[in-house]
Amino acid sequence: MIRILFICHGNICRSTMAEFVMKDLVHKAGLDDTFTIDSAACRRDEIGSDTHWGTKQKLREMGVPFAPRHARQITSADYEKYDKIIGMDGENMRDLERLTHGDPAHKTALLLDFAGEHREVADPWYTGNFDATYDDVLKGCQALLASLMKKM
Repeated sequence: MIRILFICHGNICRSTMAEFVMKDLVHKAGLDDTFTIDSAACRRDEIGSDTHWGTKQKLREMGVPFAPRHARQITSADYEKYDKIIGMDGENMRDLERLTHGDPAHKTALLLDFAGEHREVADPWYTGNFDATYDDVLKGCQALLASLMKKM
């Protein structure tokens, strides 16, 4: 079982988008029994909130299934449970460095690094551009899945 946790600031836009996109990619590849995929926040701003309406709208437009959920913050138990903890931007990576006490097991990574692009996934909470965020999330998730499948 490969366990992946996507992380963003509040767990309502980018990380939830990545969670549902990755679940869809895994399902279409027939690998549902091989992966556990979830998402969480680095910060507490949106704890308990459902996925942002803009993320839901973009997922619907792209035919990606999603379910109601409640934003939550990453815990120390998550670090033990998950094999890959994937952040969306530099702030997330700094928070993960602090929250994981330096990432001693080397589980954290920036999503777009898997696509060979060391850059951030822009936060649509601020940009309002869910299309660009979706494109980056899809690119990163496809590359992450391809990377993991090579190791299977």
